[in-house]
Amino acid sequence: MQDTTKNGATGCGCKPAAEPKFPEQVTGMYILAQALKKVGIDTIYGLVGIPVTEAAYIAQGQGIRFLGFRHEQQAGMAAATHGYLTGKPGVLLTVSSLGFMNGLTATANATVNCYPMIQISGSSEREPIDLNQGNYEALDQYSVAKTVAKAAYRVNRAEDIPIAVVRAYRTAISGRPGGVYLDITAPCLGQIVDHDVAEKLLFTPVDPQPAMVPSPASVDRAMKLLASAKKPAFIFGKGAAFAQVEDLLTQLVEKTGIPFYPMSMAKGLMPDKHPLSALSCRSTIMEEADVVVLVGARLNWLLSRGHGKWSPDTKFIQLDIDPVEIDCNRQIDAPVVGDLRSSLEAMLNSLPSYKMSMDAAWVPGLQAQTKVKNAKFAERLAVKTVPMTHWSALSAAKEVIEANPDVILVNEGANTLDDTRDTIDMSLPRHRVDCATWAIMGMGMGSAVGAAVATGKSVVAIEGDSAFGFSGMDFSTICRYELPVTVCIFNNGGIYNGIGEPLDKTTDPAPTTLDINARYDKLAEAFGAKAYYVTTPDEYAAALKEAIASKAPALIDVQLAADAGKESGHIGYLNPASLIPVTV
Repeated sequence: MQDTTKNGATGCGCKPAAEPKFPEQVTGMYILAQALKKVGIDTIYGLVGIPVTEAAYIAQGQGIRFLGFRHEQQAGMAAATHGYLTGKPGVLLTVSSLGFMNGLTATANATVNCYPMIQISGSSEREPIDLNQGNYEALDQYSVAKTVAKAAYRVNRAEDIPIAVVRAYRTAISGRPGGVYLDITAPCLGQIVDHDVAEKLLFTPVDPQPAMVPSPASVDRAMKLLASAKKPAFIFGKGAAFAQVEDLLTQLVEKTGIPFYPMSMAKGLMPDKHPLSALSCRSTIMEEADVVVLVGARLNWLLSRGHGKWSPDTKFIQLDIDPVEIDCNRQIDAPVVGDLRSSLEAMLNSLPSYKMSMDAAWVPGLQAQTKVKNAKFAERLAVKTVPMTHWSALSAAKEVIEANPDVILVNEGANTLDDTRDTIDMSLPRHRVDCATWAIMGMGMGSAVGAAVATGKSVVAIEGDSAFGFSGMDFSTICRYELPVTVCIFNNGGIYNGIGEPLDKTTDPAPTTLDINARYDKLAEAFGAKAYYVTTPDEYAAALKEAIASKAPALIDVQLAADAGKESGHIGYLNPASLIPVTV
C-alpha cells in the first residue's frame, strides 16, 4: 500500500479523484413556505395529516408560526379573523378530503363576510381522481371549492407554487376581499427542485392592493344629494372597519354634523357614546331619514334589504368597492364605486363646496330619543336577577369590558349575541368580532384565537352554550398556546333556552334542550386554565376582572336560569313556527 500525504496526494504523486458535487435540492413544501414569506405571511392556522404534515414542520423551520387546532373549521375561522383584523390574508392549512371540507366552511364564510383568507389544502394525485378509481381520500376539491370561494386555483407542479401563492394573495385582498382556495396535489408538495432554480421563482408582488379611485362625477352626485338632505344619516358596515377608515369617517361626521348608525362589527369605528351616535334610533332612521349614506355596508337581510320599515322615499348613497353590489335590493341614487379611503377622501376634499341643508331639529330629536331609550335600557340592566338572565349577567360584563376598552370582544349565540351587542358599548374600531352576515354559529374559539394572535391583545369571548358546543374543544388550543383569552359561557340549558317541550310523547329531550346542569368550568380544569363557576352578577364581574387581568387562558361558566332567552332572539320572525305540525 502507498502512504497518503497530508494534502491527500498518494505516494505516487497522483491527486485523489474529486467527489462529485450535486446541487442542493428542496421540495415543493419548502417552496410553499418561502412563497408565503415573500408575500408577508408569518402565521398559518391548521390541522396536519396526510399530505401536509411535513409542510407545517418546514414552515415552522422557516420562521412561520404554525398554530395547530382540533378542528379545521376553527382553524379557518381563526385565519378569517386574522385577515379581517390585519388586512392581510389569514392562511389555513388542511389535509385532503374531509379536512378540506371542514375548512371550506370557514372559507365560504370569509367570502360572504369579505374577509381576506387563503385556504391551502393538500389533495390526492389527479389521475385516480379523474378516473374515479378509488384513491386515498379522493375528492375533486378544486371543483367543490369553486362553488363557494371567491376564487380557486390548483397547483400540479412545484415550479408553479410561487405564482399560485401570489395569485391567491392578490385575489384575497383586491377589490372586495374574500376566501381563496389553493389546491396543491401531494405529488406537487413532494416534488424535488434544485434550490437555485426554486430561488429564482420566488418574488414579492408589486402593489397587490391598488387604490380604486371613484369618478369625480359620482362624488359630485353624492355630495349634491347629501347637501340637499333634511334628515340624513350615515350607516357604517364592517367593510368600513376592515378598510380602517375611522379617521376619515370621524372627520366627515363631525364636519357635517350628520348622525351615524353602526352595524354590529362597525361598532367602535366612532365611539358608541358619541353625541352623533344614533345607535338607539335604528327604527327612526329607517322610517324618517330622507338620505342615507351606506359606508361599507350592504342592503342585505341585516338591513331588511332596503324594505320593511324603510321609507319608500329614502334615497341612498352607497360607497362600495364592488359595482355589482349597487342596486342589489333597492335603487341606489348615488353610487360611489371605489375603495373607501379614496372615496371618503374625495368627499372630504369636496365638502367645502357644499352647504348642508339638514333640519335643525333632526339631530336633537335623535339625541332626545337616545336619552329616553338608554334610560329604559338601563332599568332593564339594573335588575340583578338570580338565577341570572342574559340581562343581569350582561350588566356585569358591560361594567368590566367597558372599563377595559382595548379588550377584543368575540360574540356568538342567539340571545347571547343579540343582547350582548345591544348592551356593551364599544369605543375602539375592530374590537368586536361576531358571526356577521351569515349569522353562522361555531366561530367563537377560532375567532378568539385569531384575534389574540393577530393583535397580541386580550380577548373576551361571550358565548351561548349552544354556540360554544360547535367549537368548544378548541378551547384547548387557547390553552396550548397560552393566549390571553377569557371564554364566558352563558348556560341557560338549551338552544334559545332550556325549557323546550317535545311535540309528541317521546321520552327524548326537546330538539332545543341541552343541559342546564352542565359544568363547563370543568373543561377549563382539564386543560389547565383558570376556571370559574358563577351564579350572581357580582360573582361574574369579579371573575371577569380577575381573568382579564391574568392575561392567561380562562373559562367562566355563567349559570343562567333555564327560562332565560326566547326562541331565535331578535329575529324570531325568520323561524316559520306556524309551519310546525300540531298533533291531533
